[in-house]
Amino acid sequence: MTAARFLLQALVALLLLFLALPIVVVVVVSFSSVSYLTFPPPGFGLRWYEAYFGSADWLQSTWLSLWVAAAVVALSTILGTFAAIGIARLPRGIRTVATGLILSPMIVPGIVVAIGIYYSFSRYGLVGRPGAVVLAHTCFAVPFVVTSVSVSLAGIDPRLEQAALSLGATPSATLLQVTLPLIRPGVLVGALFAFLTSFDDVIVTLFLSGSGAVTLPRRMWDDLLFQIEPTIAAVSTLTTILTASILAVAHLLRRRAEQLRNQ
Repeated sequence: MTAARFLLQALVALLLLFLALPIVVVVVVSFSSVSYLTFPPPGFGLRWYEAYFGSADWLQSTWLSLWVAAAVVALSTILGTFAAIGIARLPRGIRTVATGLILSPMIVPGIVVAIGIYYSFSRYGLVGRPGAVVLAHTCFAVPFVVTSVSVSLAGIDPRLEQAALSLGATPSATLLQVTLPLIRPGVLVGALFAFLTSFDDVIVTLFLSGSGAVTLPRRMWDDLLFQIEPTIAAVSTLTTILTASILAVAHLLRRRAEQLRNQ
């Protein structure tokens, strides 16, 4: 092994340690036996996981976050999939403009978009309602679906659709029976990222949740501000496990899609 390669591997290891260390600290603190945040904890136990699962407020916020994320997945997957299909059929110049507009929520700072959404929704009295959070999160999730589905569409041979049309299939039948099955992995990956986008969001939720739509990230934010205890470490650990699991599934789906394209 050359010195340059060793230094490169050591640098990568240090970077990974730097990124993973805060997560490790949070996981360890979540098993603390004392009622305050300290590292390393003087003792270990499941006290704060029991506090989370025994708290009606925490569980209510968790179920609300899951409900909102599920609604966002349904809306953003449908809108993003058909938007990606429509963009792929536009002339190159118009396609670039349309793609830029749809992906703008990913480019513009989140706080700017949140302020704009807040002022728009407040005019109609939507602030503090779960539906407002769903609509706002959908704006942020659609670009992820469009990106994922567009990648899948780029790997499809257009002659397959042309063959179906030449054999008498209608455009809608071609879409349902040829195009959508071929891009299914990209759609599923986009749906997973849409779920994460909604479930982990705190910026937009702070503006729109009010007192009637307190999601799990909003509850965690309030807990940090007003009542710091290891329960938030337990919640953070469970959220990290969920996020890592979804990302792992998304990675497997991407690999599966690549294998199908290479066959």
